[in-house]
Amino acid sequence: MPELPEVETVVRGLRPLVRGRTITGMACAWARTLHSPDAPTFAARIAGQTIQAGDRRAKYIVMALDHDFLVVHLKMTGRLYVTAADATHDADRWLRLHLDLDNGQQLRFSDPRKFGRVYLTSELATITGALGPEPLADDFTLADFMARLAGRTRGLKALLLDQGFIAGVGNIYADEALFRAGLHPLRRADSLTTDEAARLYLAVRAALNDGITHEGASINWYRKPDGTRGESQNHFFVYGRDGQPCHNCGQPIDKIRVAQRGTHFCRNCQPEHL
Repeated sequence: MPELPEVETVVRGLRPLVRGRTITGMACAWARTLHSPDAPTFAARIAGQTIQAGDRRAKYIVMALDHDFLVVHLKMTGRLYVTAADATHDADRWLRLHLDLDNGQQLRFSDPRKFGRVYLTSELATITGALGPEPLADDFTLADFMARLAGRTRGLKALLLDQGFIAGVGNIYADEALFRAGLHPLRRADSLTTDEAARLYLAVRAALNDGITHEGASINWYRKPDGTRGESQNHFFVYGRDGQPCHNCGQPIDKIRVAQRGTHFCRNCQPEHL
């Protein structure tokens, strides 16, 4: 599933193509793609609204319209791209929704697995209100991170995956952050020293920023809006590298299951016990 760096890359690619464009129509080929409202209401309500801004909240793509927010969650295989209305693309095989724009182009949503969801809402908080803070926000300080850690007893990997703790971190960047911090994925949050907590805070931000720099990880379905692949997968320390030598110590990267997710780490560089 695309995480914060992938979604941020998508937003940055779409923003100059859709900002200022007015939506003139909509067609939906898979009704369940629309979370809310239903297709007739959605089509009538979105027509004539102009896309004022394109942003991201956690793993959600958020486009501010005149009166509403158009919100997209890509889930596992969703892809957004802008193209001429008469153009045909490979991804059109799984086209679930398109929005007609006033310049003769379309914003298309393709989704082979059909798990992605699109929302139209006047109250963004109904979708994103339960999310934790943005880990890369300027006002998300180390003190804020420490305060959120206080009293937490869960293992670190499970905690980082909790979108109510901090928003946007998923399986890939949790593994990468824990390696950078030298912390075992099963370490309990309440066992961290102040220095270790600070290392984790910095490591989360570094892993996510690197992911954005390399424009996301094209491991499976993720592609940028122009159809090209991200490069983050070529720069991982541990994720997807089980059995390969650790870049730091040469020991093989291990893989276990934590919180029902495959979890990659180095037993030598990330010891389980203090």
